[in-house]
Amino acid sequence: MANSPSLVSAVTYRDPKAALAWLEAAFGFELTFLIEGEDASVAHAEMSHGGSRLMVGGQWSPAHASPATLDGRVTQTVHIYIDGDVDAHCRAAAAAGAEILQPPETQFYGARTYRCRDLEGHIWTVSADVEAVSIEEMEKRSGLKIAVAKP
Repeated sequence: MANSPSLVSAVTYRDPKAALAWLEAAFGFELTFLIEGEDASVAHAEMSHGGSRLMVGGQWSPAHASPATLDGRVTQTVHIYIDGDVDAHCRAAAAAGAEILQPPETQFYGARTYRCRDLEGHIWTVSADVEAVSIEEMEKRSGLKIAVAKP
């Protein structure tokens, strides 16, 4: 595919078809590519959000499992940057059934962020930049030393 992002996350679900509908309703993802098996199951799917892409699939090997299959354990989280109102986004995700783990809060680095768990246990973080913060101000607010910060 032309102009593909250089990093694309892939998430595994027990019910990828339900996940596709949920990701659209909760986060505003758009289905852009779908390969179905003979039984109309999802063999592979891709969704877009802004300039990013997300692959969604089922548990196709022993190494690919949903957190719902692993007693809620996750090995990665997915972070979405939006260009909009994080609080409204959080309300929409909650209305779609997301478990809000951390309500919206403005972070020391200038992003407003919330964290939630989806219908099968994946953890998502959603952020929008709300203020420009210098490195010096980030260090002052956080009490941390920022050793590397490249644009």
